[in-house]
Amino acid sequence: MASASAPFIHASYDCTPRRPRFKRRNGGHGDSSSHSSSSCSSSFEHRRGFSSNFCNSHGLRISSKHSSLRVEAMSTTQGNVATHEGVAKLKDEPDHLLVLVHGILASPSDWIYAEAELKKSLGNKFLIYASSSNTYTKTFTGIDGAGKRLADEVMQVVQRTESLKRISFLAHSLGGLFARYAISVLYSSNLLVNYQPDLADSRNENPENSACSSTQGTVAGLEPINFITLATPHLGVRGRKQLPLLLGVPILEKLAPSIATFFVGDTGRQLFLTDGKPSRPPLLLRMASDCEEGKFISALAAFRCRMVYANVSYDHMVGWRTSSIRREAELVKPPQRSLDGYKHVVDVEYDLPVSSDGPHFRLEAAKAKEAAQNAPDTQNTVEYHDIVEEEMIRGLQRVGWKKVDVNFRSAFWPFFAHNNIHVKNEWLYNAGTGVVAHVADSLKQQESSTLFTASL
Repeated sequence: MASASAPFIHASYDCTPRRPRFKRRNGGHGDSSSHSSSSCSSSFEHRRGFSSNFCNSHGLRISSKHSSLRVEAMSTTQGNVATHEGVAKLKDEPDHLLVLVHGILASPSDWIYAEAELKKSLGNKFLIYASSSNTYTKTFTGIDGAGKRLADEVMQVVQRTESLKRISFLAHSLGGLFARYAISVLYSSNLLVNYQPDLADSRNENPENSACSSTQGTVAGLEPINFITLATPHLGVRGRKQLPLLLGVPILEKLAPSIATFFVGDTGRQLFLTDGKPSRPPLLLRMASDCEEGKFISALAAFRCRMVYANVSYDHMVGWRTSSIRREAELVKPPQRSLDGYKHVVDVEYDLPVSSDGPHFRLEAAKAKEAAQNAPDTQNTVEYHDIVEEEMIRGLQRVGWKKVDVNFRSAFWPFFAHNNIHVKNEWLYNAGTGVVAHVADSLKQQESSTLFTASL
């Protein structure tokens, strides 16, 4: 690892203008599209009034600054379910493994509702597996430790199910970080039959293809298809309103890192970006790059589609900025009206990859980290967070993302947003059923696109 006086990735950023993000606002009416095999919006069914040709659909608005393509399109479909007790021989020969990863202080039971809905929607070609290697207090032992345990668990499932060819991940909250670490452990740069162009290749002008396409590589020896997170703190929880429970109060945000470390151990230090020596980049910054520890970005890039679902408000655990991998200036007020058929899902955006040489950890960042660790006050805490957050975003935006905004403002219990988003309990958190339906349809449409490509 590089010293404090030099970037841990020796390169300078690309100074070319940032490529625009193409948006489409849906005032309650979704669209769908049909395009090439590398896109996450391919082969949509004509359902709920969706258009079949995204490029020719009306209302496309492109601006020169902070513009992106907002579009909605989905369709619906029984499936196999595997438990942590073992993977039985399944007569329907599933070939697509879907790994469900729960969050902090949780267990596989958090997925009971979503598992049942996904089973009904996706069919018997999916093996749905709820991870159990990081239950309850095991989530306190660090993102890296939990990620390695998850990787071992996934490999055991793959080795016991010979029919598997493809793999996807669906993770909630902290589980999204566990999954990001796990895929770097499971990643291999072996070439796939259907090689796709580099995601950061500026010559690829199709926004859909760029936002949802894959490079070469396998995960657990399988073809990576979908990587989906729900309310995951991709940028950590340090900084104003990244942990909304603190209400943005400076004194609480100053004390939070030490309190979190006391209660949740290594995981707390990593989430607040204070782990390791001052000269060493925090884990979440390293996870925004390919480094000695793992090919984190290459592993993400190998997936055909990367999606982040983010609560725009009422999430007391994870802020909108960190869960949607956005800068503060990019948080534009979302529509209030839900997309047709998906209650509380209010917006979808494709973010194109931005070419750069990745994140840096320069001398000023190391000094700011040391100050934040040893003598935290409002000024140096904010300074350190601002530096590291920008570097994490620069690293993660080198791959394209499909970003889905969720707003439980009109729900009966909006303050349950963090658990609503994946329906942790069907009776208490059922406001999120529309989000689960949206996820299921996203998975199905990408599966249809993959199978169509394979048949060509």
